[in-house]
Amino acid sequence: MRRSILLPLLSVLILPASGVAQADQGRPPAVRDFGNGPERNDEASLIQEPASLLKSARDAQAPPWDRTRGYPRKNVLPIPRENPADASIKLGLIPHHAIAAKLNALQSLGDRVSAEIIGRSAGGRDLYLVTVTAPESSSRAREQDRLREQIETGHKIPKSRYKTPIYINANIHGNEWEGTDAALRVIEELATSAQATDLLRRTRLYFNITANPDGRVLGQRPNGNGFDLNRDMVTASQPEARAMRQIMIDTQPVTMIDLHGYVNGTLIEPTTPPHGANYEYDLFITNTYANGLGMEKAVNGLGYTPEKDGVFPAQIPFRDSEEGWDDWPPIFTPQYAPFHGAVAAHTVEIPLRVNGSDYTNLPVDELRRRSRINTDVAAAAIRSTYGYVLANHDELIGDQTEVFRRGAAGEPAKQVPLGIVPGFGPEDVYTTTFPRGYVIPEAGQAAARLVDHLVANDVKVGRALLPFKAGGKTYPAGTYVVDMRQPKRGLANVMLEAGADISPRVDAMYDISGWSLGLLWGATATAVPDLRVFAAPVKAAAPTGYVPRGDGALALKVADGKDAQAVNALLARGVPVTWTADGSAVLPGSARAAAREVAERYGARFTRAGTATGKALAPVRVTAAASADELFTLREMGFVVTPVSTTLANAGFDWGGTDVLYVSSGLSYAALNPAARAALDAFLTRGGVITRGATGSAFNAAAGLLTVTAVAGRGDANGVVRMTGGEHAFVYSPRWFTGLGAEVRAEQTYDGFVSGHWRPNADGAGGQDAAKGQAAVVSGRDERGASVVMFGTEPLFRNHPKGAFWQVARALYGVAAGADG
Repeated sequence: MRRSILLPLLSVLILPASGVAQADQGRPPAVRDFGNGPERNDEASLIQEPASLLKSARDAQAPPWDRTRGYPRKNVLPIPRENPADASIKLGLIPHHAIAAKLNALQSLGDRVSAEIIGRSAGGRDLYLVTVTAPESSSRAREQDRLREQIETGHKIPKSRYKTPIYINANIHGNEWEGTDAALRVIEELATSAQATDLLRRTRLYFNITANPDGRVLGQRPNGNGFDLNRDMVTASQPEARAMRQIMIDTQPVTMIDLHGYVNGTLIEPTTPPHGANYEYDLFITNTYANGLGMEKAVNGLGYTPEKDGVFPAQIPFRDSEEGWDDWPPIFTPQYAPFHGAVAAHTVEIPLRVNGSDYTNLPVDELRRRSRINTDVAAAAIRSTYGYVLANHDELIGDQTEVFRRGAAGEPAKQVPLGIVPGFGPEDVYTTTFPRGYVIPEAGQAAARLVDHLVANDVKVGRALLPFKAGGKTYPAGTYVVDMRQPKRGLANVMLEAGADISPRVDAMYDISGWSLGLLWGATATAVPDLRVFAAPVKAAAPTGYVPRGDGALALKVADGKDAQAVNALLARGVPVTWTADGSAVLPGSARAAAREVAERYGARFTRAGTATGKALAPVRVTAAASADELFTLREMGFVVTPVSTTLANAGFDWGGTDVLYVSSGLSYAALNPAARAALDAFLTRGGVITRGATGSAFNAAAGLLTVTAVAGRGDANGVVRMTGGEHAFVYSPRWFTGLGAEVRAEQTYDGFVSGHWRPNADGAGGQDAAKGQAAVVSGRDERGASVVMFGTEPLFRNHPKGAFWQVARALYGVAAGADG
């Protein structure tokens, strides 16, 4: 949260600021780091970076901006070493190693350009933010900050004094390059142009020069961890996404555009339905459509034609398409920005493809011709956007203020009137019901993680100082509360609400349709119709770690990914660990000091061990044929993971260092050569297997492991499902298992679909009704002795369903120990 103020609650009793210290006494303030999972493909390989470039998320953190400084700032950026292999060079575009020098030169052109480093990428490369504006004294900069805060609290301001913020995001997909070069071109124009004087007096333009430098250098869509950053905004698992999040929180842009490629003609949002139900969509569609029309005119006005240049006229999905390019999930950057006040936000897809097979096969001259055109198109979109903001300066400030005012006032969601813009019809109307608040019981790492994530997203969270009643239930002191009478209630609700099953309304979605953190992150977030509580604002969640006093053995029930981190840290230190059938790690009393360390670090809660017995657990050696998000999450939990694939196995992979094989992508048992198959079969007589998805199910069948029949749901079905027992899981291309043999046990069963999009196939099969009551996760032991667990759900998807990570961790421990856990 940006300010240390009390929750602006209307019916919530609050304490003065002096009451906060006691609630948070002895804890450090929240760290705000600067920073989507990959597409669901069957591609397991990642381009590996040199170890010297790989940085942890902590290395990518940077302090909040110094708000006392004016502009220009004249920072001298360090110059990275030259990399002649940078994929941008072939296209005649600027390589990442040359950007810092270019920005240093642009800063020297006058007093309008300021550049700074706002963090590092997953691969350790600098992330650059450029601010272009007329000079400001320190006092003027502080005034801008005060005005921005007044807007967020819904107060009217003297609009003539406020510089409207504009955010340009470039190169979020690494092999969609030209947005970076267009941004640099426009910055250079603005640095010296006399015509820009009025613009820069009334606006600040913020340019994220390359949101994905790893991908830019390597010529790949994802970052160095293999994540599609334009799927990561609501999760923020990657440092680059956290950087973008912080830019939006700290600048509060009225307008943002995200420069992509390649769709011919140039695709300019707004989008098709379904539309995000938690936006103030009447304000959003009005401005986004108007700015989209302006960008369309500017792009078409460049004069490129299909006949001469291969460039088709621009298109606007809202106007020109039926469905399939929606703004429903907040995983995309332009769909996340409105929750921080952007009343116009756009994906812009420039036209001529230069990546993929074209990058490999086309002549360099043709690639550079296309890149020049693409840069022109992206630059035209930027210029048109700042022209729209300048022409509508006061109205945009008023609309942004109204977004926040509605939230703070707790007004019901507005139904967007039909015809508000041409073509806005009943199919475009989506809305939600805002509860009075959410209650999050203080219960371990999951609640702490969720609260810290809300705070990092600038959502106001309180902590009850006395017991209170809400929704007819009494909650103890220490309970977290999210009052929905706050400026960013849309962001709070889009993360915490269950979501909706939109299957009946549309047939095609662009990406995922359900994502509820309230159901998938392991904590309980209960919507309540009333809220009256003494609450202090939360800067960081309370510590959750616990070790009971005494001298006896300790037990840790693995019920969270953080618990797995704790167990793996203990194993790495050589602490004796026994794994029990109920999913617990038992430590001897002599390991109490180590237990206290991991309890403090990971929030693990130990209990006194009973008389349960189990098997000795060693560090689990995992070999994985898996997608990038799964590899990342397994390693995040502390498992040592060695990638494998069909190609590597056929080349003579040594299975001697493997305890468990994880198969979800890139490994086909049927495609193994005889020697590779014999080596894998030998492993299966002593090791275990965990599978997920189509590839995992095929591997199980071909290797003759468990006696089950895997049934596939519709391929694009995805969302939040309820399991028997009340737990929730995430599915994408869901599967379930029938015909379970005597050696197979159902661990989880589908109970119903909660939110997302899941229709049956054309033949009526594969739908959510067919899955209900079927086994979603099964386990057993094959005739060779291998322990096997099969997932039909997506427990590691894009590092998002954090409340399910423990399922995979327990499976790995249980399989490795030969237990039934």
